[in-house]
Amino acid sequence: SENSSVTLFREYLRIDTVHPKPDYDAAVRFLECVGTDMGLACQKVEVCQGRVVLILTWQGTNPRLRSILLNSHTDVVPVFEEHWTYPPFEAVKDSQGNIYARGAQDMKCVSIQYLEAIRRLKAEGKSFARTIHLTFVPDEEVGGHKGMEMFVQRPEFKALNVGFAMDEGLASPSDTFSVFYGERSPWWIKVKCMGSPGHGSRFISNTAAEKMHKVINSFLAFRESEKQRLKSDSSLTLGDVTSLNMTMLEGGVSFNVVPSEMAASFDIRIPPTVDLKAFEEQVATWCRGAGDGVTYEFHQKCMDQHITSTDESDPWWKAFSGVCRDMKLQLKLEIFPAATDSRYIRAVRHPAIGFSPMNRTPVLLHDHNEFLNEQVFLRGIEIYARLLTALASVPPLPAE
Repeated sequence: SENSSVTLFREYLRIDTVHPKPDYDAAVRFLECVGTDMGLACQKVEVCQGRVVLILTWQGTNPRLRSILLNSHTDVVPVFEEHWTYPPFEAVKDSQGNIYARGAQDMKCVSIQYLEAIRRLKAEGKSFARTIHLTFVPDEEVGGHKGMEMFVQRPEFKALNVGFAMDEGLASPSDTFSVFYGERSPWWIKVKCMGSPGHGSRFISNTAAEKMHKVINSFLAFRESEKQRLKSDSSLTLGDVTSLNMTMLEGGVSFNVVPSEMAASFDIRIPPTVDLKAFEEQVATWCRGAGDGVTYEFHQKCMDQHITSTDESDPWWKAFSGVCRDMKLQLKLEIFPAATDSRYIRAVRHPAIGFSPMNRTPVLLHDHNEFLNEQVFLRGIEIYARLLTALASVPPLPAE
């Protein structure tokens, strides 16, 4: 009696693509089989050893027009099974229709919703001017560096002739649907403090620890100010402010030795409204203020701040928002607080929207007992079918 789309979703959830050893081959075989059974063209691109991007294509009646790209990633984050009510890779469905599995929200649901929306449209005999491509990429959960970041630089990506892309969003516990038109820039900074060493029994001057104390105070004071700014202004979301967390602290060799070097690492996420050059100067000022011998280095420094237009004059957004109005979907436009593969798509100048049609659903991405209700899942297929109909029917643009 189970809906066949739900059955397919649960089958995909049972494929173990968890880091650090995701079974990418099994996922690609499964998705390729589904796509070819639906009559979609298939292409596999190995962007580096063991990392394959699967492309499924529904050709449009006018292939010269720019295409619609539906992106999703196949990998999922690790689990702590002792905190789960049900085994995280069995896709158990409870009496309320909640399907529990790692990847239920992030983002195997969207992969199957894309496919099932296209299956529905093909069964209805629909065809559209614009080609629709589905890309299934690896390694998003570990930064996308051996996935989408490499793929967008390849000729196979350029050949897709992308006009507009959709990728993952977040669940929403309220009636509204979250739509993400940009992302914060992730900066990972390691600050090193050099100082005078000595015996642990003495008051050594100019120590690394004293300098590190000043560094940490400066960084965390800024963190508190941004935290309070978010708390005091109800119009702001997490994506509108800069988050900062100290994630690693290193130094020392023995209890009775004052170390000559200490280091602290910070994970900073900066919204596109912030001047990145000015922010780096602020970081440099904090380090200079801590004394001599204080330096910083970047382990990640994303400088791209492209956002996607949500103006009604934009033909892509007009098509997207028009469907949502017709379906009476309340949208909440936001900057994504973390990072997805959308940033790589926007960096090569293609508009991209992050959208997972999951409202009235707790946000459980990367959390224990991740689940999605089957009715929310099925409603998402209907929403995607309507969105694809509109987007793939956008009239030729002036540049086309």
